[in-house]
Amino acid sequence: MNELDLIRLLTQNLPTHPAVVVGPGDDCAVLDLGLPDHWLLFKTDAIVEDTHFTRDTPPEDVGHKALARPLSDIAAMAGTPTAALVTAALPATFDPRRVCAVYNGITRLAQRCHVAIAGGETTRTPDRILLSVSVLGTVPRRRCPLRSAAQPGDAIFVSGDLGGSLAGKHLRFEPRLSEARWLAEHFPIHAMIDLSDGIATDLPHVLDASHVGAELLKSAIPVSRAARTRARTRQSPKAALLAALTDGEDFELLFTLPPRHAVSLFDRWTRQFPGLRLSCIGKITAQPGLTLRDASGLQPLAAHGYVHFDKP
Repeated sequence: MNELDLIRLLTQNLPTHPAVVVGPGDDCAVLDLGLPDHWLLFKTDAIVEDTHFTRDTPPEDVGHKALARPLSDIAAMAGTPTAALVTAALPATFDPRRVCAVYNGITRLAQRCHVAIAGGETTRTPDRILLSVSVLGTVPRRRCPLRSAAQPGDAIFVSGDLGGSLAGKHLRFEPRLSEARWLAEHFPIHAMIDLSDGIATDLPHVLDASHVGAELLKSAIPVSRAARTRARTRQSPKAALLAALTDGEDFELLFTLPPRHAVSLFDRWTRQFPGLRLSCIGKITAQPGLTLRDASGLQPLAAHGYVHFDKP
């Protein structure tokens, strides 16, 4: 049983509440608690030593990543984060100086993103650090892009460059909060997701939720310099594209919108975010499945990105 199988099993019969607008299956839970014209966003995420970072990782980077991951999910809903709770699970032999440095990393990002650290919890683990961060945010009701809203004919866009995140981006990425809010404010975004596990895993979440398929253009995938460098080192040109599709932990935005807005989007994005690449990588199709088009034609994309508890 892999991660996706486990999630489907665990979410079959969960209790719900009339205030829940969107439950399991999107980047955040969406709640209607009577806020004027806004919904509440609720997200939790965890990072574990030896899975998401190593014992040699600078502690400030550990803290940054712990908060940046749920903030990236808030961004995927075009939301504004407001407050966070931090749970620190530590071994009995923890180094207080290192833990304080971790919290410095959390604090610096929280200050930049105007997020209050409103409390949390501490507990003990047998042998390694675990940090769990829960974030609250808000989003205008009419500007909340859901995974389930992609439509046939939509153009598929992605921000930034993809692949090779282990060169450092997976620790020091910036959540695309302002970019996502700007998109939702100025364009009719249909669906959006953050790329935490790679296009080959994350885009199918959108396709499944929306009951559609997608066709990607191989030459349009924005492969990062780090992925290309690693591919050259391994003398495997195909490895760069595979890394862009499957490495994960890029935390860029993938979104869909009607193609008639593409020219305007490119023009305005370049002026608004001159230092951040934007790529149109394909289109949403009515036919289910994920395919990749190159000079030789159209082929099913069989690869997938990172999945916890992956089947052997």
